[in-house]
Amino acid sequence: MKKALNIVLGLLFAITAGFVAWAVVSGGADVAISWNLMWFYSLLVGAVVCILCGAVANMIQTPAGLKKTGLAVLIVLAIVGGAVGIAVSNGSQPIPTAEGGFFDDPFELAISEVGLLVTYAVAAASILATIVAEVRNLFK
Repeated sequence: MKKALNIVLGLLFAITAGFVAWAVVSGGADVAISWNLMWFYSLLVGAVVCILCGAVANMIQTPAGLKKTGLAVLIVLAIVGGAVGIAVSNGSQPIPTAEGGFFDDPFELAISEVGLLVTYAVAAASILATIVAEVRNLFK
């Protein structure tokens, strides 16, 4: 199973590298950037689905951890739901492109903002978790 997951991870990395290379080689063409954004959205949705499926699988395997798993699922849903709420309430402003045009599709702007907000929340949580873990290790 681990070998299969490593193959999938390598494949996802290769696809991501290909999309990034395409965007760089094309000089930031709208088509390349759009495909990169859609790929990012797919990875974001895939990550959330994997987290939720992993939490459910953990609940089935170890019913004793049901409370912690349920809390983790609620936290994920709250972060994503909060990001969607903030993105929808902002009335997304058009983003200028290098060619002098604008990205002005409300759906793309909202999804981009949701992705950024979730990324910020996850980054902050991981930094906080690292700091707490290191402080705990100091006092052991």
